[in-house]
Amino acid sequence: MKMTSSSNIRLILARNNLSSILKRNNNNRFLHNGPDTIDELLDRHVVKKPKSLNDEDDEISTRSKLSTTRREALSLYRDIIRASRFFMWPDSRGVVWRDILRENARKEFEEARFERDPEVVTRLLIGGRDAVEEALDKLAEKQRQQILNKDRNDNAGRS
Repeated sequence: MKMTSSSNIRLILARNNLSSILKRNNNNRFLHNGPDTIDELLDRHVVKKPKSLNDEDDEISTRSKLSTTRREALSLYRDIIRASRFFMWPDSRGVVWRDILRENARKEFEEARFERDPEVVTRLLIGGRDAVEEALDKLAEKQRQQILNKDRNDNAGRS
């Protein structure tokens, strides 16, 4: 493409105009206030881990997270023990379900005792909480059915 002298002049004027704008607005960005490079973009939008002054801060943070998880785990274990009180009937071997539930809960908590991955610990806690709630819901439903059956039998016997 052949450039004419008038287009060269326009190009030079535009370049001079642009450089004069940039010189006047030395601190401001041209056209937008966004980042000029990928590094600037990443610096603005990527969440950075705050720099701690020493390792003690990191240790305190880790301990507080662990203590929170530990509290949740203990709370779940206590809830399992409390819920197991309602399971007073024996299984096919003659062992009371309460004892079986407590023994299994103890075994599972011991197996997960040294787990440090927060995702795994959270998954275990949520799964345990859901299992307790589901077991109690099923127990309550079964007791409701037994009460209804007993009432029906009592009413049928009177008729």
